[in-house]
Amino acid sequence: MGPDAQVTMTAPRLLHPGAWWLWAVALAACALRTTNPVLLCLIIAVAGWVVVSRRADVPWSRSFASFLRLGMIVIVVRVVFQIFFGVRVPGTTLFTIPEVTLPGWAAGVSLGGPVTIESLMAAVYQGLRLAAVLACFGAATSLCSPYRMLRALPTVLYEAGVAVTIAFTFAPQAIVSSRQVREARRLRGRSDRGVRAWTASALPVLEGALDRAVALAASMDSRGYGRRGSSSTAVRRRSIGLVLLGLIAIAVGSYGLLDPGAPAIFRIPALALGAVALLGALIAGGKSTMRTRYRPDPWVAPEWIVSIAGLVAFGSFVIVGRMGSALSPSTNPLEVPAVPFIAVIGLLVGALPAWFAPHPPTLASASGPLVVAA
Repeated sequence: MGPDAQVTMTAPRLLHPGAWWLWAVALAACALRTTNPVLLCLIIAVAGWVVVSRRADVPWSRSFASFLRLGMIVIVVRVVFQIFFGVRVPGTTLFTIPEVTLPGWAAGVSLGGPVTIESLMAAVYQGLRLAAVLACFGAATSLCSPYRMLRALPTVLYEAGVAVTIAFTFAPQAIVSSRQVREARRLRGRSDRGVRAWTASALPVLEGALDRAVALAASMDSRGYGRRGSSSTAVRRRSIGLVLLGLIAIAVGSYGLLDPGAPAIFRIPALALGAVALLGALIAGGKSTMRTRYRPDPWVAPEWIVSIAGLVAFGSFVIVGRMGSALSPSTNPLEVPAVPFIAVIGLLVGALPAWFAPHPPTLASASGPLVVAA
């Protein structure tokens, strides 16, 4: 290993955004495969620990807490919907709310009735699963800048990447705008807490986030992001068709892996077809357009460790899912969730980026040619 590679691995720098997103998507896939509250809480804890250990000191790195709050809101809303509109599950009745008789065309829908502890626990498990997925994507947005992810995308994905980058930018920008609006209210002697403060701040926050997103789109367009270049129409159509085929096949294959009851053809074969199609699109698009990058992000040992840590965590959940029903504890009858040892070990491996990912650069360590956020 040369001296340049050694400096890249040891000096403070920002990890390649693709590694962070691969790790976060793998953890989110783990959350989608289970309703076990112990494992879901452990996934949130792993994501939070990595964020606290390796996030940079930039405004958008503080968005993880907002995703956690959004997850709590999701759990509460899911429980409220179960109380008023959910399917009535037999079991231990906690309380009963007035029931409304619905017409025959609304069969299967209930409004009111007895609320059991089994139905509430099922709602909590499902809400917690979505909260864990939100925490994983919140970790990705806190750990890497979407601008750097766009810069690392292959040429053929630039057009879609610009739109996705602007969409991903809205949430961090909304959080930054919310903090600025709250500080402005405090400077004016107004309260920044309570329902009245939130309703008064909602419009300025949304307006500020949209203005920043539009300004980002304009600045990216003026710098040539997403331009098609000099490739022919036939090459562009071939590349776009392969990209669409690859994304659809990967989506179907991912669904097949997450759903144990899906046919075998919708699993590994679909993923393989998608990977081949995307590889063909990258080759076809890369030959037609040449782009240069200033200080490209390296992909060395820390990137491999972070990516493999996420894949190992997902693999452990796949193994546990094939061994039994520990990933989906029963709520009718209600039982104490089992804690599968293999899945716990996999999630502990998923926490390795907290130690093996490089520390983000700071002003005190900026004494060399470090890679900084865009």
